[in-house]
Amino acid sequence: MARTGGQAVAGTLARHGARRLFCVPGESVLPLLDALADGTGPRPVPCRHEGGAAFMAEAAGRLTGRPGVAVAARGPGLCNAAIAVHSALLDSTPLVLLAGLAPAGNTGRGAFQEIDAAALFGAVAKAVTVVDRADRLPEAVARAFHTAVSGRPGPVVVAAPHDVLAAPTDAVPADPVPAVRAHPDPRAMAALADRLRDAADPLLLLGGGGWDDAARAAVRDFAAAQDIPVAVGFRRHDLFPTAHPCFAGELGLAADPALVRRARAADPLIAVGTRLAAVTTQDHTVPGPPGDAPHLAHVHPVAETLGATHRPGLAVQADPAPFAEAAAALPAVVPSARAAARHDARADYETFADPEKAPEGASRALARAMRTLDAELPADAVVAVDAGNFAGWPQRYLTLGGPAPARRFLAPVSGAMGYGAPAGIAAALETPGRPVIAFCGDGGFLMNDGELATAVQENAAVVFVVVDNAQYGTIRLHQESLYPGRAVATGLTSPDFAALARAHGAAAWTVDAPGGLMTAMREALATAAPALVHLRLPRETLSVDTRLEDLAP
Repeated sequence: MARTGGQAVAGTLARHGARRLFCVPGESVLPLLDALADGTGPRPVPCRHEGGAAFMAEAAGRLTGRPGVAVAARGPGLCNAAIAVHSALLDSTPLVLLAGLAPAGNTGRGAFQEIDAAALFGAVAKAVTVVDRADRLPEAVARAFHTAVSGRPGPVVVAAPHDVLAAPTDAVPADPVPAVRAHPDPRAMAALADRLRDAADPLLLLGGGGWDDAARAAVRDFAAAQDIPVAVGFRRHDLFPTAHPCFAGELGLAADPALVRRARAADPLIAVGTRLAAVTTQDHTVPGPPGDAPHLAHVHPVAETLGATHRPGLAVQADPAPFAEAAAALPAVVPSARAAARHDARADYETFADPEKAPEGASRALARAMRTLDAELPADAVVAVDAGNFAGWPQRYLTLGGPAPARRFLAPVSGAMGYGAPAGIAAALETPGRPVIAFCGDGGFLMNDGELATAVQENAAVVFVVVDNAQYGTIRLHQESLYPGRAVATGLTSPDFAALARAHGAAAWTVDAPGGLMTAMREALATAAPALVHLRLPRETLSVDTRLEDLAP
């Protein structure tokens, strides 16, 4: 039976388990949206900006392990969505962006909002397919889902002109193809066991995408059985429970110097899933400068990544889940010195994460408030953070990870501002009944504040916490370090965020000091509906570790 290309796409999405399409509607995708009008297939979630829609899809992909799906149309919409595609690539998150294009007959003639989708996304997506025949649409969408989750996960773009989506076709919706997982070579696992047998100071470093609950559980078993301290890469906190006695901290921005020293000296350093990118490796000084790294055992699903920066003494091509399962089965032979090293690593982390070690004033007060919030939040809460120095407080002082249903953590490894609010909305929709908090800075929140309307429209029960120090704090910190006393373009005039939230129909509170945060948070969480807490901080509060006066020349 003939159907339109849009109907073939909708049917393929349904067969692949897509539940939502985060979208900003455009004329080029109307045939797809019309195919959803009868209520079958994924439910469209209309958003206010394509960047926000694609960030929501990225967060959904990170939470579920299945590709989140976003829809955008033509030049302006696709350019807006590109930031989230780029973020999904750097974050190794499965994402499928369905892109509507100008009619094929006008390509190259200056068609309205025409754009070359392959050229636009070629550098920021894992793969891009431009479909010029309706009967190829199911094939392209099915391949996109498969590509997005295979190897190193990432974003895939499927673009089609409006007339291709509207054209009749006899093509039937395509079924999913199971993802293929790379399993570790038994000889490599035997070599790893040999290295661990007498190792006094190993360190396990976790990162990248492709983790699921089974992989997290298996790597916990591995670390516990071998008594190995565990670090996570930049913003990968929910790969391993931060409350676990083996957890030693995050190798990210402003990492604990004790952990950095431990990572450089680790023998072996077992890096699983991570690409060993600049932030996690502390500008490529962990395990040492780029080059030969005989003490490094690197595990990654993509062969080309192994040895790309540091040439490991042991290279293992494997996905996180099969590797973790094989590692958990290794014989546990633990030298006595290793237990002491693991204990010392944990003690260093607990000192680093002690709120009383934060600078006096607003920083310490907010650190204490985070610990109070941590004690009251259920174990299955979802915490999203935007990019910015404010993120140091929830990242350092909240307990994250844990056995399923774990306390999940969403944050842009890419460092893209504007992520936190859309991610919180997606989390509320994907995990109904679980508390969701989205921490944002005043600058980043205003990059996607229009999604407040989406949250209210969808009744997404997320509490937005806007940490407001009236400036681009991260850049101000760098500015004061490089050009002391010469602040330019980093000061901001903040709106009344609570009034803004109420205008959209959300409940809201304004807090003028960290000591009052928990009263507002308790009330906001109790609403079980979209809510916002506006926390005003002194302008001199730049980060969890640094005050403006600390940088004075």
